[in-house]
Amino acid sequence: MSYIAIAITLLLSLLLARPAGLYMAQVFNYERTGLDRWFGWLEKPVYAIGGIRKENYSWKQYALAAVLSNAVMMLLVYLIFRFQGVLPLNPSGIASMEPTLAFNTVISFMANTNLQHYSGESGLSYLSQMLAIVFMMFTSPATGLAVGIAIIRGLTGKPLGNFFVDMVRAITRILLPICFVLALVFVALGVPQTLEPTALGHTLEGMTQEIARGPVASFLSIKELGNNGGGFFGVNSAHPFENPDAISNLLQILLMLLLGTGLPFTYGKMVGNKKQGRVLFVSMAMMFIVFLGISLASENAGNPAVNALGIQHQQGSMEGKEVRFGVAQSALYSVVTTASETGAVNTMHDTLTPIGGLITIGNMMLNTVFGGVGVGFVNVLMYTMIAVFLSGLMVGRTPEFLGKKIEGKEMKLIAVTLIINPILILLPTALALLTQSDTLSNPGFHGLTQALYEFTSAAANNGSGFEGLGDATPFWNISTGIVMFLGRYFSIIAMLAVAGSLAAKKTVPETSGTFRTDKALFGTVFLGTVLIVGALTFFPALALGPIAEFLTLKP
Repeated sequence: MSYIAIAITLLLSLLLARPAGLYMAQVFNYERTGLDRWFGWLEKPVYAIGGIRKENYSWKQYALAAVLSNAVMMLLVYLIFRFQGVLPLNPSGIASMEPTLAFNTVISFMANTNLQHYSGESGLSYLSQMLAIVFMMFTSPATGLAVGIAIIRGLTGKPLGNFFVDMVRAITRILLPICFVLALVFVALGVPQTLEPTALGHTLEGMTQEIARGPVASFLSIKELGNNGGGFFGVNSAHPFENPDAISNLLQILLMLLLGTGLPFTYGKMVGNKKQGRVLFVSMAMMFIVFLGISLASENAGNPAVNALGIQHQQGSMEGKEVRFGVAQSALYSVVTTASETGAVNTMHDTLTPIGGLITIGNMMLNTVFGGVGVGFVNVLMYTMIAVFLSGLMVGRTPEFLGKKIEGKEMKLIAVTLIINPILILLPTALALLTQSDTLSNPGFHGLTQALYEFTSAAANNGSGFEGLGDATPFWNISTGIVMFLGRYFSIIAMLAVAGSLAAKKTVPETSGTFRTDKALFGTVFLGTVLIVGALTFFPALALGPIAEFLTLKP
């Protein structure tokens, strides 16, 4: 039955992907949509107050607008965190955030990472949750989506567009309408939406229990749709108020996949070749299915060391998992949340089997198994151009992509972008293992995996964590904050530069020697490029972490 439920979930996601993708193409091609009458009037005063003119930006202007606007928002939200103790809507009297924690949190949510070194119900006031966190949960994915669309335009030789117009349309035409409806659905399913203070309950033993609550439903909808992750409560979507039952779990999975699976179809529509979008979608779907199958097999097989003792394990490895979800839905959620770069969790990833944990880390290291909103798809396009370049070298022909020649300038930018990710992951991990071993709950291979996972999650803008790690310290706050910032904005700037360079080039006519990127052969080359480059880059670290841990558990 559990596998039937998974099949239904994936089928629903498949059915939603193409309509979502075509709708996003409609939005960013500035075509009329059914929501124009509802939000068109709202955009005009926003443009007027912001002094926004619908003029096309160069890649430098687009990148500058994205980074500077995000920086200003970070500063404003940092001040809210630092003064939340004296601001209103704080019925529980939560103190202001410590400086390094505020630094980490503001970068985390603005970088679409949502890595949390605090517990939501005890670390943030209602004002901070709504005015700061939810605000960034809208503006961050809107930024990523705008950048992704601008890069697609540039690759086809079109003007990149206007960052502020794209960001506003991403919010008003995509994020806000869906989140408004789904928030009401989550309320109907039992998710709290209130400004009342913490409730007091009386236990059977006669003790008093404080029950945290708040405006959770509105938080939850944008958390999943915007691939934000994070949690109103410390245990995230494992909390019954944040994920009450199987229906809410299904909706969360569908929301996490919706925009990421739709973007290949958006790309195909905007470049004028729908087959290219389908090739990328099928390629990513194949990686997803394989990784999901491995995770399910590992979690259902249970812990080899426990199995060797003769203990029954028909339910699989239930350590750290919620009984209401079971092994199958927990494994599916863990693969979806790391493939979509969301970071929400309905089980503790620290308790996954070594191979189950390996799959989650692998998804984040590759960052191309659908990926997050906008920026994740930019990584897919990066690997696409690498595959085209390598194919061109093998046949002795100048590589061409979408009618534009990929030359040394573009490949240098792509190479640097490709290299920065492992640098941001591996060097800080080594430093942490040397200086912060006391914050690891496990001194062995699993401890190495905890540190590796933390920086992989930060660099990939995912935000989930191996929660056995004692990360609420200045070292982890500052180091992961820097990694999140560089992991987000370095790739944005570099890939916008690539798009700007290609946009300025003349279109090369297609000939019989042109390598077609809308055929199954290219899908195979693309998959091989992603897996080989990822394996060569990260396999040594994985061999010392989850793979070594798995081998030590074998009887």
